[in-house]
Amino acid sequence: MSYLELMSSEEQAWVNTTLDKVREKMAWVSDKSKMKIPYTTVDGVHTDKMKESPLKANGVNWWTNGFWPGLMWQMYYDTKDQRYVEVANIAEDYLDECFYMYYGLHHDVGFMWGPSSVVNYRLTGNVESRKRALHAANLLAGRFNLDGRFIRAWNDFDDPDTDTRGWAIIDCMFNIPLLYWASEETLDPRYRQIAMAHADTVIENFIRPDGSSEHIVEFDPNTGEKVKTYGGQGYADGSSWTRGQGWALYGFMMSYNHTKEQRYLDTAKKVANYVIANIPDSGLIPIDFRQPSQPDVEDSTASAIFACGLIEIAKVVPEMEKPLYMKAALKLLKALEEKRTDWTKAYDGLLTHCSSSYHGPQVHISMIYADYYFVEAMYKLKGDDLYIW
Repeated sequence: MSYLELMSSEEQAWVNTTLDKVREKMAWVSDKSKMKIPYTTVDGVHTDKMKESPLKANGVNWWTNGFWPGLMWQMYYDTKDQRYVEVANIAEDYLDECFYMYYGLHHDVGFMWGPSSVVNYRLTGNVESRKRALHAANLLAGRFNLDGRFIRAWNDFDDPDTDTRGWAIIDCMFNIPLLYWASEETLDPRYRQIAMAHADTVIENFIRPDGSSEHIVEFDPNTGEKVKTYGGQGYADGSSWTRGQGWALYGFMMSYNHTKEQRYLDTAKKVANYVIANIPDSGLIPIDFRQPSQPDVEDSTASAIFACGLIEIAKVVPEMEKPLYMKAALKLLKALEEKRTDWTKAYDGLLTHCSSSYHGPQVHISMIYADYYFVEAMYKLKGDDLYIW
């Protein structure tokens, strides 16, 4: 459905104008970065993950490498311009190297092959894409810990000094849609059972009473007992890493969309209500809701993910509840477009002020997945989005 009817005439005009600017920019950016898999920008120019180290989780194995083809598929779905199919196919073909290497594969295969191969197969019937997506789904299912009922994050060789055998992270709420798709595609319930078991473990062990979420939870890999939590990419253990809140908010909506289980919608709303209560007046989201006032680190990525999830909630709640979630989504997206978007040809990205982690060096940069979620959210407002997940 279109949500234009829930907006003022000025807001409707803004949606249409913003999408026109998206189409104009992506037309030349897609051509300029055609042979790349972008991640961020340096001096305004897209970097290329294909030119970085291919080992472990770097280079072609990098977890965000599905978002560039996903963005191309969003543009194709809107414009029907074949240029976007060509660019998406180039990136998807590059990702085959990950299967050959094996050692660089990790829990984020859903992020990688969901927006690339699953969508390619859905839109074009490409049987090679179906095979790739099912292979990735089997790899993800193989990470399931039966005693702990969670999908393991990372690998021992990523950091030999850290034992991650019992680690699970909130991000995986966005990987399990690959498993739901695999069950729907093959009629094999195993994938769905694993996805739901993981989601239920997250409800019990990650989501706090106030609706905020842990980033990392460590379980005993042999017994499944919860051992401890970690702050991960947020400010500290017990704080509130905003992108993690986004993975939870939108992630549980995806589990609801695939299963119609009420507990997943209830959890998505619980997280969403926490997020809405913590949105600053500026509409610009910090990287952690509980970070100190200085340094004032933002993460535009979290804003865009929030907006997508809030709009998805608005699709299914009663009419009287819709304005709460739509108003919040509009506030976030308008703040991004007006204050944190670069439409010029001096900058290959869209959004600015994206941050990888509170304590890391990559703050206030461009990130391809921020651009992806911003574009997805804008199409959702129009009612024309390609629902990838």
